[in-house]
Amino acid sequence: MKLLLSLALPLYALDQATKWWVFKNLPFEGEPQIVIPDYFYLCHWGNTGAAFSSFHNSNTAFMVLSMVALIGLVTFYVRGAFVDLPSRVAVGLLLGGILGNLTDRIIHGHVIDFLLVDLHVRFAHPWPAFNVADACICTAAGLFILTSFRAEKKPVPA
Repeated sequence: MKLLLSLALPLYALDQATKWWVFKNLPFEGEPQIVIPDYFYLCHWGNTGAAFSSFHNSNTAFMVLSMVALIGLVTFYVRGAFVDLPSRVAVGLLLGGILGNLTDRIIHGHVIDFLLVDLHVRFAHPWPAFNVADACICTAAGLFILTSFRAEKKPVPA
């Protein structure tokens, strides 16, 4: 449980601190602010849906889904379902990300997205805006996928 909290809580705090700064310093739905010309911008956009703004205006449904996911992940974690280190790290990242976006949905009625990257490639020009919580969730998904390819899972000592 130490690993879970030592990952999830600082990432949640970082997510909320960066979103607070964006909320206080950037105009909502305003023009993106250039950080690296033609590649990286800061913005203050709201998302009531999921990734790529899919399922737009589904804030309540995603709040319920987030709460169910939090309860499920913690329950499975406590019962020992995640035995290897990469899976445990992924759960910590996932919890921090879910908590960050759930907090936004409750407080603001949408998720605050503020990182905007232009990859200058087809279908990613620009890439949809995201935040620290989204990065945690995507990294967790990647870790889960990578660990699924491992033949043998070695338990981590509690």
